[in-house]
Amino acid sequence: MLREISCTIAAIGLLTVTAVHANQNQLELQENPELWATQLGNYQGNRYSLLDQINRDNVADLRAQWQFSTGVLRGHEGGPLYVGDGRLYIHTPFPNKVFALDLEDDGRVVWSYEPDQDSRVIPVMCCDTVNRGLAYADGRLFLGQADNTLVALDAETGEKLWEVSNGDHTKGESNTMSPLVVHDKVIMGISGGEFGVRGHMTAYNVETGEMEWRGYSNGPDEEVLIDPETTTMLGEPIGEADLGVSTWPEGEWERGGGAPWGWVTYDPELDLIYYGTGNPGTWNPEQRTIDGEPADNKWAITVFARDPNTGEVKWVYQKVPFDEWDYDGVNENQLIDVEFEGEQRKGLAIIDRTGFGFLLDRESGELLVAEKFAPETNWADSYDMETGRPVVNEEFSTFRQGVDVNTTDICPTAMGAKNMQPSAYSPETGLIYAGINRICMNYEPFETEYVAGQPYVGATLTMMPAPLQEGDMEGRMGSFIAWDPAAGEVVWKTDERFAVWSGALATAGDLAFYGTLEGYVKAVNIETGEELWRFKTPSGVIGNINTFQHQGKQYIAVLSGVGGWAGIGLAAGLQDPEEGLGAVSAFAALKDYTELGGILTVFALPDA
Repeated sequence: MLREISCTIAAIGLLTVTAVHANQNQLELQENPELWATQLGNYQGNRYSLLDQINRDNVADLRAQWQFSTGVLRGHEGGPLYVGDGRLYIHTPFPNKVFALDLEDDGRVVWSYEPDQDSRVIPVMCCDTVNRGLAYADGRLFLGQADNTLVALDAETGEKLWEVSNGDHTKGESNTMSPLVVHDKVIMGISGGEFGVRGHMTAYNVETGEMEWRGYSNGPDEEVLIDPETTTMLGEPIGEADLGVSTWPEGEWERGGGAPWGWVTYDPELDLIYYGTGNPGTWNPEQRTIDGEPADNKWAITVFARDPNTGEVKWVYQKVPFDEWDYDGVNENQLIDVEFEGEQRKGLAIIDRTGFGFLLDRESGELLVAEKFAPETNWADSYDMETGRPVVNEEFSTFRQGVDVNTTDICPTAMGAKNMQPSAYSPETGLIYAGINRICMNYEPFETEYVAGQPYVGATLTMMPAPLQEGDMEGRMGSFIAWDPAAGEVVWKTDERFAVWSGALATAGDLAFYGTLEGYVKAVNIETGEELWRFKTPSGVIGNINTFQHQGKQYIAVLSGVGGWAGIGLAAGLQDPEEGLGAVSAFAALKDYTELGGILTVFALPDA
């Protein structure tokens, strides 16, 4: 039975009175708990389902119903969509195939689409050829291809309706992110921070593919779409013009990175989209100084709140000015309503790469909470709540140690204490559930020269498991945690052999689901973290666990296929320990537990 729907829907912000501010079709689909119509489950990014047919009392009986091979042997991120038409829509990494599968016939292929792409895009895809999934609205599927082509497909037939180029792979630009449909616009970012691209977020018309606006991550205010008199930072107007230029050494902003390749969330009531930008240009911080002193390099590693109609920026918050560790700020911005210090706040919560969990007011951008969720985090001791800046521990400052100096034992690694694998939020518990990485690194910057289309990294990394903390499992490299965003503390955790690289799912059945790099899908008690069920899929899981209901039966579905940054050694056949930006050495043992694959597995309870 479904639990009371109306109050919970209100709690997670899906209010029909705000439909005028959203894509009407997508909002209606999100309001139906039987569907999974967007990669993050709803506009707010909560990855929470009201379905409770599968619950903690019966999850031990969960069984695989059928599997489908995608025919692609690289990392499978994202997950399947279900919009109520009896089909599952799934995607693959490069070459970015799309399949419509018949749910009533064990995944029979209704139609498939495979684009013709230039394979030369593969070498400029930083960390595997992944893709984070399809978007849907108004009978159309939207696919961001690796070669930067944004495509609209007819969901009924698979026919291509239009396509538009969002970037140039010969300059190092590529695409890995999932688009989001808001209003009559498809919102799309870009990848390529490791190739010196200039990041941007762009809106295209749903019907025609025509560009509506583009906001850059750095550069002059008129191109970032910032008004320093009205755009705020920590609740106050920015004031100073063109910080996206003046906080960089001359010309460096033009190759300044800040690629927004993660997730976009949306508040229909405030009519704002939220996303984060990636690392600044070269990983060698010395090359981003001004007169030899650190510079903020705005607006890399920044949360943007933009008007989806015009792209204009309402507020910004830069989490890591003058990044020295590649702490991309692209993780999902969870939109949650919380009680904070006795007051109801429209919150924005982030389980961040930095090892800190943040809570901001999503209306004003005010910083409310910044606390460590990974206890080994040592690059910064804390955040100054007045300035919003990290209190950096100079022992682990790669800039202060100098170029060609190997700074050791920095925690977390450049992979972050959590990468882009999306978290889940339960309005019933008020907690966020996330897979995290317990890994540290050695980091040696070196001088690098910009050449269009060539790597612009400027650092050598090695990685190793983080030191054990009290209560940790021996040999763990990851954990699955429950995080209280208002209190800024971990409520419970369960440790894993490898980093947890899958998207989480929370349900009204009092369950949280996640996947492991060895290939397990697991269900745990949402209140305690106790494991209640597991199933070993044919390959490591870096995809998202999604759920839906069809003809009265609830299903759980996941794409497995090891890869991504953590599994790049297996995915790309790399052997040098320093390859994969240090990941090959850290995950060398992964080959003992899993192999390549691309498989959709669909689970359900057995018929009574």
